[in-house]
Amino acid sequence: MFARLERRTKAYFYRRSGFTKKLEENDLILWGCSIFLVALAGILIASTQRQANYADWYQHWITAGVGVFLAIQLQRIPLHLIRPLLIPIYCLTSFSLIAVRIIGSSALGAQRWINIGGFNVQPSEFAKLAAILLLAAVLERFPIGKAIDLLRPISVISMPWLLVFIQPDLGTSLVFGAVLIAMLYWAGMPLEWVFLSFSPLITAVFSGIFPWALLVWIPLIVFLAYRSFFNRLAASWITILLQIVVAFSTPWIWNNLLKDYQRDRLILFLDPSKDPLGGGYHLLQSSVGIGSGGIFGTGLLQGQLTKLRFIPEQHTDFIFSALGEETGFVGTIFVLVVFLLFIWRLLKIARQARTDFESLVVVGIGTMLMFQVIVNISMTIGLGPVTGIPLPFLSYGRSALLTNFLALGFCLSVSRSSRTISRNW
Repeated sequence: MFARLERRTKAYFYRRSGFTKKLEENDLILWGCSIFLVALAGILIASTQRQANYADWYQHWITAGVGVFLAIQLQRIPLHLIRPLLIPIYCLTSFSLIAVRIIGSSALGAQRWINIGGFNVQPSEFAKLAAILLLAAVLERFPIGKAIDLLRPISVISMPWLLVFIQPDLGTSLVFGAVLIAMLYWAGMPLEWVFLSFSPLITAVFSGIFPWALLVWIPLIVFLAYRSFFNRLAASWITILLQIVVAFSTPWIWNNLLKDYQRDRLILFLDPSKDPLGGGYHLLQSSVGIGSGGIFGTGLLQGQLTKLRFIPEQHTDFIFSALGEETGFVGTIFVLVVFLLFIWRLLKIARQARTDFESLVVVGIGTMLMFQVIVNISMTIGLGPVTGIPLPFLSYGRSALLTNFLALGFCLSVSRSSRTISRNW
Protein backbone atom coordinates (compact mmCIF):
# COMPACT_ATOMS: atom_id res chain seq x y z
CA MET A 1 0.00 0.00 0.00
CA PHE A 2 2.80 2.41 0.91
CA ALA A 3 4.57 1.64 -2.37
CA ARG A 4 1.40 2.46 -4.33
CA LEU A 5 0.99 5.73 -2.39
CA GLU A 6 4.61 6.64 -3.10
CA ARG A 7 4.15 6.04 -6.84
CA ARG A 8 1.03 8.25 -6.88
CA THR A 9 2.83 11.00 -4.99
CA LYS A 10 5.75 10.94 -7.43
CA ALA A 11 3.37 10.99 -10.40
CA TYR A 12 1.51 13.95 -8.90
CA PHE A 13 4.65 16.02 -8.36
CA TYR A 14 5.90 15.06 -11.83
CA ARG A 15 2.72 16.42 -13.36
CA ARG A 16 2.98 19.52 -11.16
CA SER A 17 6.57 20.15 -12.23
CA GLY A 18 5.58 19.85 -15.90
CA PHE A 19 2.70 22.29 -15.39
CA THR A 20 4.98 24.71 -13.54
CA LYS A 21 7.52 24.48 -16.33
CA LYS A 22 4.86 25.40 -18.88
CA LEU A 23 3.83 28.38 -16.74
CA GLU A 24 7.43 29.54 -16.60
CA GLU A 25 7.79 29.28 -20.37
CA ASN A 26 4.77 31.57 -20.86
CA ASP A 27 5.08 35.05 -19.43
CA LEU A 28 1.88 35.27 -17.41
CA ILE A 29 2.26 38.98 -16.67
CA LEU A 30 2.39 39.99 -20.33
CA TRP A 31 -0.35 37.56 -21.34
CA GLY A 32 -2.56 38.42 -18.37
CA CYS A 33 -2.31 42.20 -18.88
CA SER A 34 -2.97 42.06 -22.62
CA ILE A 35 -5.90 39.62 -22.39
CA PHE A 36 -7.49 41.62 -19.57
CA LEU A 37 -7.24 44.87 -21.53
CA VAL A 38 -8.72 43.29 -24.66
CA ALA A 39 -11.57 41.72 -22.72
CA LEU A 40 -12.37 45.05 -21.06
CA ALA A 41 -12.11 46.83 -24.41
CA GLY A 42 -14.81 44.64 -25.95
CA ILE A 43 -17.24 45.61 -23.18
CA LEU A 44 -16.41 49.32 -23.44
CA ILE A 45 -16.72 49.31 -27.23
CA ALA A 46 -20.09 47.58 -26.96
CA SER A 47 -21.15 50.27 -24.49
CA THR A 48 -20.28 53.05 -26.95
CA GLN A 49 -22.44 51.39 -29.61
CA ARG A 50 -25.60 50.73 -27.61
CA GLN A 51 -27.57 53.42 -29.43
CA ALA A 52 -25.94 52.88 -32.81
CA ASN A 53 -27.44 50.99 -35.72
CA TYR A 54 -24.34 48.81 -35.95
CA ALA A 55 -22.27 46.68 -33.61
CA ASP A 56 -18.67 45.72 -34.30
CA TRP A 57 -17.39 45.33 -30.76
CA TYR A 58 -17.09 41.57 -31.25
CA GLN A 59 -14.67 42.21 -34.14
CA HIS A 60 -12.22 43.57 -31.57
CA TRP A 61 -12.22 40.18 -29.86
CA ILE A 62 -11.98 38.33 -33.18
CA THR A 63 -8.98 40.44 -34.17
CA ALA A 64 -7.48 39.80 -30.74
CA GLY A 65 -7.93 36.07 -31.29
CA VAL A 66 -5.93 36.30 -34.50
CA GLY A 67 -3.35 38.41 -32.66
CA VAL A 68 -3.03 35.85 -29.85
CA PHE A 69 -2.44 33.10 -32.42
CA LEU A 70 0.28 35.16 -34.12
CA ALA A 71 1.91 36.02 -30.79
CA ILE A 72 2.00 32.35 -29.78
CA GLN A 73 3.72 31.47 -33.05
CA LEU A 74 6.23 34.33 -32.78
CA GLN A 75 7.22 33.50 -29.21
CA ARG A 76 8.46 30.12 -30.42
CA ILE A 77 10.83 31.69 -32.97
CA PRO A 78 14.20 32.96 -31.67
CA LEU A 79 14.47 36.60 -32.62
CA HIS A 80 17.84 36.25 -34.32
CA LEU A 81 16.28 34.00 -36.97
CA ILE A 82 14.26 36.89 -38.41
CA ARG A 83 17.27 39.20 -38.81
CA PRO A 84 17.77 38.29 -42.52
CA LEU A 85 14.17 39.44 -43.11
CA LEU A 86 14.46 42.84 -41.45
CA ILE A 87 15.41 44.85 -44.55
CA PRO A 88 12.71 43.21 -46.75
CA ILE A 89 10.10 43.84 -44.03
CA TYR A 90 11.23 47.45 -43.67
CA CYS A 91 11.11 48.00 -47.44
CA LEU A 92 7.70 46.36 -47.71
CA THR A 93 6.19 48.60 -45.04
CA SER A 94 7.82 51.66 -46.61
CA PHE A 95 6.37 50.79 -50.02
CA SER A 96 2.97 50.31 -48.40
CA LEU A 97 3.23 53.82 -46.94
CA ILE A 98 3.96 55.13 -50.42
CA ALA A 99 1.01 53.15 -51.77
CA VAL A 100 -1.24 54.91 -49.26
CA ARG A 101 -0.53 58.18 -51.05
CA ILE A 102 -1.51 56.63 -54.39
CA ILE A 103 -4.38 54.20 -53.78
CA GLY A 104 -5.17 54.79 -50.11
CA SER A 105 -8.61 55.64 -48.75
CA SER A 106 -9.32 58.79 -46.73
CA ALA A 107 -11.29 59.40 -43.54
CA LEU A 108 -11.51 62.34 -41.13
CA GLY A 109 -9.19 64.47 -43.25
CA ALA A 110 -6.34 61.98 -43.53
CA GLN A 111 -5.30 59.34 -46.06
CA ARG A 112 -3.95 56.46 -43.98
CA TRP A 113 -5.60 53.21 -45.09
CA ILE A 114 -5.38 50.68 -47.92
CA ASN A 115 -8.38 48.50 -48.68
CA ILE A 116 -7.32 44.85 -48.93
CA GLY A 117 -10.04 42.24 -49.39
CA GLY A 118 -12.69 44.49 -47.89
CA PHE A 119 -10.57 45.36 -44.82
CA ASN A 120 -8.96 48.75 -44.24
CA VAL A 121 -5.29 48.18 -43.34
CA GLN A 122 -3.26 50.99 -41.79
CA PRO A 123 0.38 50.47 -42.90
CA SER A 124 1.74 53.07 -40.47
CA GLU A 125 0.97 50.76 -37.54
CA PHE A 126 3.09 47.94 -38.95
CA ALA A 127 5.77 50.42 -40.06
CA LYS A 128 6.41 51.30 -36.41
CA LEU A 129 7.29 47.72 -35.61
CA ALA A 130 9.39 47.26 -38.75
CA ALA A 131 11.37 50.40 -37.92
CA ILE A 132 12.00 49.20 -34.36
CA LEU A 133 13.36 45.85 -35.56
CA LEU A 134 15.72 47.34 -38.16
CA LEU A 135 16.82 50.13 -35.83
CA ALA A 136 17.71 47.57 -33.14
CA ALA A 137 19.87 45.65 -35.61
CA VAL A 138 21.63 48.83 -36.76
CA LEU A 139 22.31 50.00 -33.21
CA GLU A 140 23.69 46.62 -32.19
CA ARG A 141 26.10 46.56 -35.13
CA PHE A 142 27.01 50.26 -34.96
CA PRO A 143 26.94 51.44 -31.31
CA ILE A 144 26.72 55.16 -30.53
CA GLY A 145 30.20 56.45 -29.77
CA LYS A 146 30.37 59.78 -31.56
CA ALA A 147 28.01 62.21 -33.20
CA ILE A 148 28.44 60.83 -36.71
CA ASP A 149 27.14 57.46 -35.49
CA LEU A 150 23.68 59.05 -35.24
CA LEU A 151 23.35 59.27 -39.03
CA ARG A 152 22.53 55.59 -39.51
CA PRO A 153 19.68 55.30 -36.96
CA ILE A 154 18.25 58.67 -38.00
CA SER A 155 18.20 57.53 -41.63
CA VAL A 156 16.33 54.36 -40.64
CA ILE A 157 13.59 56.36 -38.94
CA SER A 158 13.46 59.26 -41.41
CA MET A 159 11.71 57.52 -44.30
CA PRO A 160 8.73 56.02 -42.43
CA TRP A 161 8.49 59.14 -40.28
CA LEU A 162 8.26 61.43 -43.30
CA LEU A 163 5.79 59.19 -45.15
CA VAL A 164 3.54 59.03 -42.08
CA PHE A 165 3.81 62.76 -41.38
CA ILE A 166 2.59 63.74 -44.86
CA GLN A 167 -0.50 61.47 -44.68
CA PRO A 168 -0.97 63.55 -42.43
CA ASP A 169 -0.69 61.57 -39.19
CA LEU A 170 1.03 63.76 -36.61
CA GLY A 171 0.37 61.39 -33.72
CA THR A 172 2.02 58.33 -35.24
CA SER A 173 4.94 60.41 -36.50
CA LEU A 174 5.60 61.46 -32.90
CA VAL A 175 5.82 57.79 -31.93
CA PHE A 176 8.74 57.31 -34.33
CA GLY A 177 10.60 60.18 -32.67
CA ALA A 178 10.02 58.86 -29.15
CA VAL A 179 11.15 55.36 -30.14
CA LEU A 180 14.31 56.71 -31.80
CA ILE A 181 15.40 58.74 -28.77
CA ALA A 182 14.67 55.94 -26.27
CA MET A 183 16.54 53.32 -28.29
CA LEU A 184 19.50 55.65 -28.85
CA TYR A 185 19.75 56.25 -25.10
CA TRP A 186 19.51 52.50 -24.40
CA ALA A 187 22.27 51.94 -26.99
CA GLY A 188 24.62 54.25 -25.11
CA MET A 189 23.86 57.79 -26.25
CA PRO A 190 24.77 60.29 -23.47
CA LEU A 191 21.93 61.86 -21.51
CA GLU A 192 23.00 65.33 -22.68
CA TRP A 193 22.41 64.26 -26.27
CA VAL A 194 18.91 63.13 -25.35
CA PHE A 195 18.18 66.61 -24.04
CA LEU A 196 19.64 68.16 -27.18
CA SER A 197 17.39 65.90 -29.27
CA PHE A 198 14.31 67.39 -27.63
CA SER A 199 15.58 70.95 -27.91
CA PRO A 200 14.25 71.69 -31.44
CA LEU A 201 10.73 70.84 -30.25
CA ILE A 202 11.03 73.24 -27.32
CA THR A 203 12.49 75.88 -29.65
CA ALA A 204 9.49 75.47 -31.95
CA VAL A 205 7.08 75.95 -29.03
CA PHE A 206 8.94 79.03 -27.78
CA SER A 207 9.04 80.57 -31.26
CA GLY A 208 5.26 80.35 -31.49
CA ILE A 209 4.28 81.31 -27.94
CA PHE A 210 7.18 83.07 -26.18
CA PRO A 211 9.64 84.34 -28.84
CA TRP A 212 11.52 86.40 -26.25
CA ALA A 213 12.42 83.18 -24.38
CA LEU A 214 14.66 82.17 -27.28
CA LEU A 215 17.18 84.81 -26.17
CA VAL A 216 17.86 82.66 -23.11
CA TRP A 217 17.00 79.22 -24.46
CA ILE A 218 19.26 79.12 -27.54
CA PRO A 219 22.45 80.22 -25.69
CA LEU A 220 21.73 77.59 -23.04
CA ILE A 221 21.42 74.83 -25.66
CA VAL A 222 24.56 76.02 -27.45
CA PHE A 223 26.50 75.90 -24.17
CA LEU A 224 25.25 72.35 -23.53
CA ALA A 225 26.36 71.30 -27.02
CA TYR A 226 29.74 72.93 -26.44
CA ARG A 227 30.21 70.88 -23.26
CA SER A 228 28.89 67.58 -24.69
CA PHE A 229 30.87 67.03 -27.91
CA PHE A 230 34.53 66.48 -28.63
CA ASN A 231 34.60 69.00 -31.51
CA ARG A 232 33.18 71.83 -29.46
CA LEU A 233 33.36 74.62 -32.02
CA ALA A 234 31.65 72.65 -34.79
CA ALA A 235 28.97 71.39 -32.39
CA SER A 236 28.23 74.93 -31.23
CA TRP A 237 27.84 76.32 -34.76
CA ILE A 238 25.68 73.40 -35.91
CA THR A 239 23.46 73.81 -32.86
CA ILE A 240 23.09 77.56 -33.47
CA LEU A 241 22.20 76.98 -37.12
CA LEU A 242 19.67 74.24 -36.28
CA GLN A 243 17.95 76.27 -33.57
CA ILE A 244 17.70 79.36 -35.80
CA VAL A 245 16.27 77.33 -38.69
CA VAL A 246 13.67 75.77 -36.39
CA ALA A 247 12.77 79.14 -34.83
CA PHE A 248 12.20 80.84 -38.19
CA SER A 249 10.60 77.90 -40.02
CA THR A 250 8.04 77.03 -37.34
CA PRO A 251 5.68 79.98 -38.09
CA TRP A 252 5.83 79.18 -41.82
CA ILE A 253 5.09 75.48 -41.19
CA TRP A 254 2.25 76.45 -38.87
CA ASN A 255 0.60 78.68 -41.46
CA ASN A 256 1.32 76.74 -44.66
CA LEU A 257 1.81 73.01 -44.00
CA LEU A 258 -0.55 72.24 -41.13
CA LYS A 259 -4.25 71.93 -41.89
CA ASP A 260 -6.85 73.87 -39.89
CA TYR A 261 -7.97 70.86 -37.86
CA GLN A 262 -4.35 70.05 -36.98
CA ARG A 263 -3.75 73.56 -35.68
CA ASP A 264 -6.95 73.33 -33.64
CA ARG A 265 -5.86 70.03 -32.13
CA LEU A 266 -2.50 71.44 -31.06
CA ILE A 267 -3.78 74.55 -29.27
CA LEU A 268 -7.41 74.03 -28.25
CA PHE A 269 -6.52 71.73 -25.36
CA LEU A 270 -5.25 74.87 -23.58
CA ASP A 271 -8.77 76.34 -23.69
CA PRO A 272 -11.30 74.08 -25.45
CA SER A 273 -14.13 76.47 -24.52
CA LYS A 274 -12.94 78.80 -27.30
CA ASP A 275 -14.56 76.45 -29.81
CA PRO A 276 -17.00 74.31 -27.79
CA LEU A 277 -18.92 73.07 -30.83
CA GLY A 278 -15.89 72.55 -33.07
CA GLY A 279 -12.33 71.56 -32.30
CA GLY A 280 -12.84 71.73 -28.53
CA TYR A 281 -15.95 69.55 -28.51
CA HIS A 282 -14.13 66.23 -28.07
CA LEU A 283 -12.04 67.53 -25.19
CA LEU A 284 -14.97 69.10 -23.33
CA GLN A 285 -17.24 66.08 -23.65
CA SER A 286 -14.45 63.67 -22.77
CA SER A 287 -13.64 65.61 -19.58
CA VAL A 288 -17.32 65.73 -18.63
CA GLY A 289 -17.69 62.00 -19.22
CA ILE A 290 -14.68 61.07 -17.12
CA GLY A 291 -15.70 63.47 -14.36
CA SER A 292 -19.25 62.08 -14.25
CA GLY A 293 -17.87 58.66 -13.35
CA GLY A 294 -16.84 59.83 -9.89
CA ILE A 295 -14.99 57.39 -7.65
CA PHE A 296 -16.54 54.06 -8.66
CA GLY A 297 -18.25 54.87 -11.97
CA THR A 298 -21.74 54.18 -13.22
CA GLY A 299 -21.04 50.52 -13.96
CA LEU A 300 -20.10 48.75 -17.18
CA LEU A 301 -22.68 49.31 -19.95
CA GLN A 302 -24.42 51.89 -17.73
CA GLY A 303 -22.75 55.16 -18.73
CA GLN A 304 -25.36 57.66 -19.92
CA LEU A 305 -23.02 60.00 -21.78
CA THR A 306 -21.45 56.99 -23.47
CA LYS A 307 -24.87 55.55 -24.26
CA LEU A 308 -26.06 58.80 -25.86
CA ARG A 309 -22.86 59.03 -27.94
CA PHE A 310 -21.88 62.54 -26.92
CA ILE A 311 -18.28 61.84 -27.97
CA PRO A 312 -17.76 61.00 -31.67
CA GLU A 313 -15.42 58.07 -32.41
CA GLN A 314 -15.41 57.21 -28.71
CA HIS A 315 -14.67 53.54 -29.38
CA THR A 316 -11.30 54.43 -30.96
CA ASP A 317 -9.12 57.27 -29.69
CA PHE A 318 -11.43 58.31 -26.82
CA ILE A 319 -12.14 54.89 -25.32
CA PHE A 320 -10.55 56.07 -22.05
CA SER A 321 -13.47 58.47 -21.54
CA ALA A 322 -15.90 55.51 -21.58
CA LEU A 323 -13.64 53.74 -19.09
CA GLY A 324 -13.65 56.79 -16.81
CA GLU A 325 -17.42 57.19 -16.88
CA GLU A 326 -18.29 53.52 -16.32
CA THR A 327 -15.53 52.43 -13.92
CA GLY A 328 -14.71 55.76 -12.27
CA PHE A 329 -11.46 56.84 -10.67
CA VAL A 330 -10.85 53.36 -9.22
CA GLY A 331 -11.21 51.66 -12.60
CA THR A 332 -8.97 54.10 -14.45
CA ILE A 333 -6.25 53.80 -11.81
CA PHE A 334 -6.46 50.02 -12.01
CA VAL A 335 -6.03 50.10 -15.79
CA LEU A 336 -3.04 52.45 -15.40
CA VAL A 337 -1.50 49.98 -12.95
CA VAL A 338 -2.01 47.22 -15.53
CA PHE A 339 -0.18 49.28 -18.14
CA LEU A 340 2.64 50.08 -15.71
CA LEU A 341 2.95 46.39 -14.80
CA PHE A 342 3.13 45.55 -18.49
CA ILE A 343 5.89 48.12 -19.14
CA TRP A 344 7.78 47.10 -15.97
CA ARG A 345 7.83 43.52 -17.20
CA LEU A 346 9.14 44.63 -20.61
CA LEU A 347 11.97 46.58 -18.96
CA LYS A 348 12.88 43.52 -16.92
CA ILE A 349 12.94 41.39 -20.07
CA ALA A 350 15.13 43.99 -21.81
CA ARG A 351 17.65 43.87 -18.96
CA GLN A 352 17.77 40.06 -19.02
CA ALA A 353 18.00 39.74 -22.81
CA ARG A 354 20.93 37.70 -24.05
CA THR A 355 21.89 40.09 -26.90
CA ASP A 356 21.82 43.83 -27.45
CA PHE A 357 19.56 43.31 -30.47
CA GLU A 358 16.89 41.58 -28.39
CA SER A 359 17.19 44.13 -25.59
CA LEU A 360 16.80 47.05 -28.01
CA VAL A 361 13.76 45.48 -29.67
CA VAL A 362 11.99 45.15 -26.32
CA VAL A 363 12.92 48.70 -25.29
CA GLY A 364 11.62 50.05 -28.60
CA ILE A 365 8.35 48.18 -28.23
CA GLY A 366 7.97 49.29 -24.61
CA THR A 367 8.58 52.91 -25.61
CA MET A 368 6.07 52.67 -28.45
CA LEU A 369 3.34 51.35 -26.15
CA MET A 370 4.07 53.62 -23.19
CA PHE A 371 4.28 56.75 -25.34
CA GLN A 372 0.87 55.92 -26.83
CA VAL A 373 -0.61 55.38 -23.37
CA ILE A 374 0.72 58.71 -22.06
CA VAL A 375 -0.34 60.75 -25.09
CA ASN A 376 -3.77 59.13 -25.44
CA ILE A 377 -4.73 59.52 -21.78
CA SER A 378 -3.31 63.06 -21.67
CA MET A 379 -5.48 64.17 -24.58
CA THR A 380 -8.54 62.40 -23.17
CA ILE A 381 -8.36 64.23 -19.85
CA GLY A 382 -7.47 67.57 -21.45
CA LEU A 383 -3.76 67.71 -20.58
CA GLY A 384 -2.55 67.39 -24.15
CA PRO A 385 -3.58 68.04 -27.75
CA VAL A 386 -5.75 65.61 -29.71
CA THR A 387 -3.27 63.63 -31.82
CA GLY A 388 -5.22 60.58 -32.93
CA ILE A 389 -3.06 58.03 -31.12
CA PRO A 390 -4.96 54.86 -30.06
CA LEU A 391 -4.79 53.41 -26.56
CA PRO A 392 -2.95 50.06 -26.83
CA PHE A 393 -5.19 46.96 -26.64
CA LEU A 394 -8.21 49.12 -25.69
CA SER A 395 -8.95 51.33 -28.71
CA TYR A 396 -10.83 49.71 -31.59
CA GLY A 397 -8.67 49.26 -34.68
CA ARG A 398 -7.61 46.05 -36.39
CA SER A 399 -4.19 47.18 -37.60
CA ALA A 400 -3.23 48.72 -34.26
CA LEU A 401 -4.38 45.68 -32.28
CA LEU A 402 -2.57 43.22 -34.55
CA THR A 403 0.58 45.33 -34.29
CA ASN A 404 0.34 45.24 -30.49
CA PHE A 405 0.08 41.44 -30.48
CA LEU A 406 2.91 41.06 -32.98
CA ALA A 407 5.01 43.23 -30.69
CA LEU A 408 3.93 41.08 -27.75
CA GLY A 409 5.07 37.96 -29.62
CA PHE A 410 8.55 39.42 -30.20
CA CYS A 411 8.86 40.32 -26.50
CA LEU A 412 7.71 36.85 -25.45
CA SER A 413 10.33 35.35 -27.75
CA VAL A 414 13.04 37.38 -26.01
CA SER A 415 11.68 36.44 -22.60
CA ARG A 416 11.61 32.76 -23.51
CA SER A 417 15.15 32.72 -24.94
CA SER A 418 16.59 34.51 -21.91
CA ARG A 419 15.00 31.99 -19.53
CA THR A 420 16.33 29.11 -21.64
CA ILE A 421 19.87 30.51 -21.43
CA SER A 422 19.60 31.00 -17.65
CA ARG A 423 18.35 27.45 -17.12
CA ASN A 424 21.13 25.98 -19.27
CA TRP A 425 23.66 28.06 -17.35
